[in-house]
Amino acid sequence: MQLQSMYQEIILDHYRNPHGRGLREPFEAEVHHVNPTCGDEVTLRVHLDGDTLADVSYEGMGCSISQASVSAMYELVIGKSVPEALETGEHFTTLMQSKGDASVAEKLEDELEDAIAFAGVSKYPARIKCALMSWMALKDASARALAAAQTGGKA
Repeated sequence: MQLQSMYQEIILDHYRNPHGRGLREPFEAEVHHVNPTCGDEVTLRVHLDGDTLADVSYEGMGCSISQASVSAMYELVIGKSVPEALETGEHFTTLMQSKGDASVAEKLEDELEDAIAFAGVSKYPARIKCALMSWMALKDASARALAAAQTGGKA
């Protein structure tokens, strides 16, 4: 129970003090994702330096889980290559599919850092989409940014 309380504090801290919030320029791609089941929204921009995520900026509104998730994601992906960031997103997805299995969380703890705090969310199917929304937006924006880089435009 003490661990769950610590995880709740991490989520609330990211919600109250979001990291990376605010849409910034330059950027190669911008996407807007909405969770239709609850109305959470995020607009996310990706700025690449080669295939490295030089910046991820965002604005959003919604529940503490969706907004804290994008903040924790920001911390995890800045400075990583797009493939590394997407792999981290796959690890987060695995955590969300774990249904609260502590052994899965334990295996992913080092990789996910603060995002491991969302392990408890995986017990609540209705909330999983809230936690995954920003990761899906990152996947979408990264693909668009890489495509734009190949054609010399913006997505």
